[in-house]
Amino acid sequence: MERVEVSDVQVTVESVQGLKRRIRVSVPAQRVEHEVETRLRSVARTANIKGYRPGKVPEKVVRQRFSEQVRQDVMQDMVRSSYSEAVTREKLRPVGDAQIETTPGSGSKDSDLSFTASFEVFPDFQLQGIDALSVTRPEPQFDDADVAFIIDNLRRQRRTWNPVEREAHDGDRVTLDFEGRLDGEPIEGGAGDQVSVVIGAGRLVPDFERQLAGVRAGEQKTIQVVFPADYPNKTLAGRQGEFDLRISEVAEEKLPDVDEEFIRSFGVESGERADFEKDIRANMAREFESRARSEVKKQLLDLLLNHNPIDVPEVLVAETAVSLQGEAARNLGLRDGEGAPPVDTYRPAAERRVRLSLLLGAIIMEQGMVANRDRVSERIDQMVSNYDKPDEVRKIYYQNAGLLGQIEDMVLEDQVIEWLTQRATVTQKPTSFQALVSS
Repeated sequence: MERVEVSDVQVTVESVQGLKRRIRVSVPAQRVEHEVETRLRSVARTANIKGYRPGKVPEKVVRQRFSEQVRQDVMQDMVRSSYSEAVTREKLRPVGDAQIETTPGSGSKDSDLSFTASFEVFPDFQLQGIDALSVTRPEPQFDDADVAFIIDNLRRQRRTWNPVEREAHDGDRVTLDFEGRLDGEPIEGGAGDQVSVVIGAGRLVPDFERQLAGVRAGEQKTIQVVFPADYPNKTLAGRQGEFDLRISEVAEEKLPDVDEEFIRSFGVESGERADFEKDIRANMAREFESRARSEVKKQLLDLLLNHNPIDVPEVLVAETAVSLQGEAARNLGLRDGEGAPPVDTYRPAAERRVRLSLLLGAIIMEQGMVANRDRVSERIDQMVSNYDKPDEVRKIYYQNAGLLGQIEDMVLEDQVIEWLTQRATVTQKPTSFQALVSS
């Protein structure tokens, strides 16, 4: 705990825990009274009270009418100004608004104004480990198997399904109605009509999906399903449920032939297999480069975090967790976050995001980085290119400081990653396309 003086204001600074700080401030009664008297004189010159001419209101009347409100205004203003003086003098960097508690009775006539301000501060730290960064960068090794892998995926995008009378097996699509029970009671959300399931796709509980192998169209059966111990619905996790099934259809996959029509549908006008594969290799190279950059970025950020285990302000973590929950709700099409996972679910991701933001911000400050204007323009051009009226959307970005700031932050982050990459030891790791996209 440290006691300091800011002009005639007495300040005690206390470190509570981690980044939490508490300052106790006392403003002399003389200073409070002087300001109250100054403002009352000002009010007297302008007060408009019935029965008196402006500027001629007796002092006693002015005091009776305005002294209490003036004193409250003075106290509020002095709390703000003395708090600002204190944090500036102590070189504190508060995060968010402070919680102010005024001592009861303080600031009344001839009494010092005293209050306590509690808040968190940004952490002070020195960046560590910048010269010890070592990452691996995927180096493309394309072969015919990679091209075949892409073509097979493209064929699956255009696949059709033909009903069959045989038993279902791995890779078949089963369409069914089902109703689930737990201890004889219906499972909430455990029923479905005309649901299509591809056996082996891993879209359902493994024990449920496994038991679809061997069913036939028109069949009805009851199965026992054990839910995984880590199942998201804790009510069902690790327990056994019962499901009634009604199988409507079993269908087998039919993949299109790689003919001229198929090839032209992907923009290869010649329809030639060789041109198609050349185009695929070019797309793979672009995709590989993008994923390789992302992989290097992830490694660098993980190392930066490991080398700098700094404390982060709880208020920022809480705000970020709420923001992440909101993003998830919007992505799920939920209103007002209702039905989204609890906010605590997002705390680990929020803490990581806040810590990274502080570390990257420190690099930006130390290196005096500013967003490259050409890159900002390029990024905006990329983002508006898919709109019907890109010029109008582009104008919105440049006229909206918030939107423009978001783009600048993205560009700055890219610049920081490049700066880190230049200082890191980078080892090339030969990688197939399949291995990269499945990692």
